[in-house]
Amino acid sequence: MADSKFIRGTLIVTLGTFFIKFLGMIYVIPLYSLIGEKGGALYTYGYSQYLIFLSISTMGIPLAVSKFVSKYNSLGDYYTSRRLFKSAFTLMLATGVGFFLILYSLAPFIAKVSLGSEELSNSVEDVTYVIRMVSFALILVPVMSIIRGFFQGHQSMGPTTVSQIVEQIVRIAFLLGAAFYVLKIQDSTITRAVGYATFAAFVGALGGLVVLIYYWFKRKKHLDDLLKTSTNTIKLPYLKLYKELLVYAIPFVFVGIAMPIYQYIDVTTFNRTMIEIGQGSEAEKQLGIINMYAQKLVMIPVSLATAMGLTLVPAITKSYTENDFDSLKSQITKTFEIILFLTIPAVVGLSILADPAYSVFYSYSKTGSMLLAWYAPAALGFALFSVTISILQGMNLQKFTMISLGLGILTKLVLNIPLIMLLEGRGSIIATALGFGISVAYNLLIIKKRVKYSYRAVFRRFAQTSIFTLIMGMSVIFVNSFVNNYFSTEVSKGQGFVLLTIGVLVGVLVYGYLSLGSGLAGHVLGNRFNFLKKKLPAKNS
Repeated sequence: MADSKFIRGTLIVTLGTFFIKFLGMIYVIPLYSLIGEKGGALYTYGYSQYLIFLSISTMGIPLAVSKFVSKYNSLGDYYTSRRLFKSAFTLMLATGVGFFLILYSLAPFIAKVSLGSEELSNSVEDVTYVIRMVSFALILVPVMSIIRGFFQGHQSMGPTTVSQIVEQIVRIAFLLGAAFYVLKIQDSTITRAVGYATFAAFVGALGGLVVLIYYWFKRKKHLDDLLKTSTNTIKLPYLKLYKELLVYAIPFVFVGIAMPIYQYIDVTTFNRTMIEIGQGSEAEKQLGIINMYAQKLVMIPVSLATAMGLTLVPAITKSYTENDFDSLKSQITKTFEIILFLTIPAVVGLSILADPAYSVFYSYSKTGSMLLAWYAPAALGFALFSVTISILQGMNLQKFTMISLGLGILTKLVLNIPLIMLLEGRGSIIATALGFGISVAYNLLIIKKRVKYSYRAVFRRFAQTSIFTLIMGMSVIFVNSFVNNYFSTEVSKGQGFVLLTIGVLVGVLVYGYLSLGSGLAGHVLGNRFNFLKKKLPAKNS
């Protein structure tokens, strides 16, 4: 029964997470058509500040509450878990309001730091307005997160998943509706449209909170009944409760803010550096592409790794706790093989097809296509970072996850400005890729040492996958170069769709034929794929 509940919960979270991430990726397509690259940079200024302040204001406590509640519930001490929830709820409400006031007040200063100059296409007043609009979400989101953590601690994933889906749908509907109304009906400014688009975070949070309140009243009788059966009640002082909570929370906050910190480093250094090398006119355009538009496309292959990370931790934890190192090593190997098998061809294909992909999803942009082509390979680093961090957390090695993230951020900080000076937007992308690369290398080293893990089998699959991907890539380049002769230099959406469709089909067919014919697909994804091998043309004997 417990296993059934766990599997059901995992399935709900995985499907819900994929749907939420899917919505979070596709909404930028209509948003781009409304606000363009200048608006994208303005959106990035506001949202990157919000994500950092949100991470600081919550401090990883919602996830820690989930772990805390689960622990004391398993001991039959429902009183302690409810007591902590009430206290943490008040704390999150206070910190949310406090950080809202701080971000709202500091908005003009942060805007100046972000722009690096008042002579860019977006002014300090524009950025200040957007930051203040998004800051309102800090009032609700921490409180909402605490309620989700409490439900998850009771192994109840439905309220969290449903509220997240509603929050995302309401946010995107308001975001696109408000931007369209401001620009197309009121004929107002992009600044006002982007301001309302970021304020959508508050409206979405309101929608998610309403769902959680509904679930709370629906399940309150059951929760109160559990409270009456509470046994082994441990009346710990609040100081001790919060000390234990922070031990759980710190690793979550460090890992959760990885991408926002990388983006924040760009926001605070990119414009200034571009101005210094005489490329101020290109600064905001490239920043908007890197941190919003290209990043959304690049994160598509990474979503698989994120979903897998959610289901990986319990299995890794179980094997590690039971000292079943054979199963643990097998799980690690299989995870790496799947990630490499699916992510490598995806990122290489996206890099090769960057021109038609950017044109189809947004519009033709030589700069956008170029930066997407450079950014796509970095997705492999993001995917491996997500997976290796999940493995370390599954083995209760949270200390090393913080060291890993610190090394990556330090690398990004040290290399970002010099590389931007040399390569402009490409330099920022390379610094990000190197930062994640250093983190992944460190994680792999810790995994190797802790469980005496050998990467020999993974390296063989990596080599085989890379060879097949190389052949696939050459095939796509050859076919698309032939088809491209019939199109103009500037790829329209229609032309881009044709090129992208042909390229994807050629890539899937070539890579699929090679991986199925060699047995790689069957080995990595399971024997159920081997039946396809029999349908391939027989080789001449």
